[in-house]
Formats: sequence, structure tokens, C-alpha cells
Amino acid sequence: MRVANADGRAVLVREEGIVDIAAASGGSLPHDPQALYDQWDEVRALADRAPSADAPLDPQALQAPVPRPRQVFAIGLNYAAHAAEAGLESPTFPPTFTKFPTCLTGPEATVELPSAFVDWEVELVVVIARRAHEVAEGAGWSHVAGLTVGQDLSERIVQTRPPAPQFSLGKSFPGFGPIGPWVITPDELENPDDLALGCTVNGEEVQKSRTSDLIFGVDALINRLSSITPLLPGDLIFTGTPSGVGGTRKPPRFLAPGDELVSTIEGIGTIHTHLVERTTRHDR
Repeated sequence: MRVANADGRAVLVREEGIVDIAAASGGSLPHDPQALYDQWDEVRALADRAPSADAPLDPQALQAPVPRPRQVFAIGLNYAAHAAEAGLESPTFPPTFTKFPTCLTGPEATVELPSAFVDWEVELVVVIARRAHEVAEGAGWSHVAGLTVGQDLSERIVQTRPPAPQFSLGKSFPGFGPIGPWVITPDELENPDDLALGCTVNGEEVQKSRTSDLIFGVDALINRLSSITPLLPGDLIFTGTPSGVGGTRKPPRFLAPGDELVSTIEGIGTIHTHLVERTTRHDR
């Protein structure tokens, strides 16, 4: 099953088009894509009996499939090769920060660059289906609604500003959390623990890996995070990025106005992020 946000309405995505979830359920399920996760079992049941697509899929209408999560967890140094390129040891517990939900945007996004030091980080993003607290190892996947593609865009100067790093702020400028194009349930994937992922900048491959190389996989992340705080329906977990980021290159390389960032995960899909010069002054 694939669930998307088409112009603010929750839809099922079929090969032949889309099904409006609220309409197909006779109003028993919400049109709001975020509210779906509080009724995830009912959404799954609807998908099994829903009629054929009633409208074509317009990729330009797709917005963030999870637009307003209550919590967004993000994991650092979760690929050994990325830890090595950063000159750090592999962690024994997932280094965790947050991306504030206002940074989220959709799969075809235009993002203003706040500086000349913005880096790319392709990531597998997990969407939580039901409340998860103190989840035992081996039971994590039972709390997963689905998976989506994400970019953990990062402003490296703010992120590392002394005297203490500001990871959450450096990764939460407007548009710094592109996700999409939809949420796909794990049963649609042959092996959800082993997916190829990567990204390109202007067609040049800059990251390439597999999620089987995660130090803490999806099950382990849900076990570790839920041992401390409950995970709620519709929450997101950005699971970490592989090696190949720009900031550790010699010399460092960052995104510039006019760049196109294309991020892909096998079996899930592709998102496109267009970087432009900052021209607007946001409300203070």
C-alpha cells in the first residue's frame, strides 16, 4: 500500500492513479494525511477493499506525505563509513537529535539556501503506525506504518557553532526536511532491511549505499528510542545518512543556487529538491 498527500488530501496510490481515502471510506477516515496515522489499521483495511483509482496521479500535486508529525527523530553516524569519514568512532547507542517539523516539505520542493554551507544527506525515513514505548527487540517493525525517502539538509556552520553544537537548529531551516513521494508499507518491499539508496547533485552521484549497512536498523532504532520516550502515530525517524556528504570532502563541497538534488531509495521512489538563492525575509 502507498499513501500520499495530494494537494492536502490523503490518497491511496495505485498503478493506474489515486483513490481519495475520505471519499472511499464514506467519511469514516479523514482527508487530512497526518490524521490517518491515528487510524492506521482502518486505512490498511480500506486499501484491501477500496475501489479502483478515481483520478490520475499528478506528481506536481504531491506534498509531504506526513506533513505535521508531533515528533521527528533524526539519527547521526548510523553508517560506519559515514562515521569514519567524519573521523568519529561508530556509536554504541544511536546519536539522536530532532528536525523541527516546520522544516518538512514535499518531494518536488524548491528550497532557499540560507548560506553557502548547506550539505546533503539522503536518508531512509520511518513512519510510526502506533504508540511504541519500551518495545522489545524484534518487535520494532510491528510499529511501522511505512517508509519514505528523505533528505536531512544541514547548514554546517550553525550545526557546529561553538561552544556546543546546534544539530537541531542547523538542520531545521525552512525546507530542510524534504520527504516523499509517498509512504509505502513494508510488505510492498522484498526486504525492507536492505534497500539501495543514494543521491545525485546535478546528475553527479555523491552518495550510494544500502540500508543493510545501518549500524542500528529500523528494529533496533525503535527499541532504543522507545526505551526512553514513547513514539507516537505519525512520528518520523530519519535513520541516518551514508558516506559521501559534502562537508567531509577535501576541499568541502556544498550546495549552490541552481543545484538539483535527486534522492532515491530502491522500491520506494525518488524526490527532487531544487536549491535557490534566498530572496525572502521570513517573519521574525
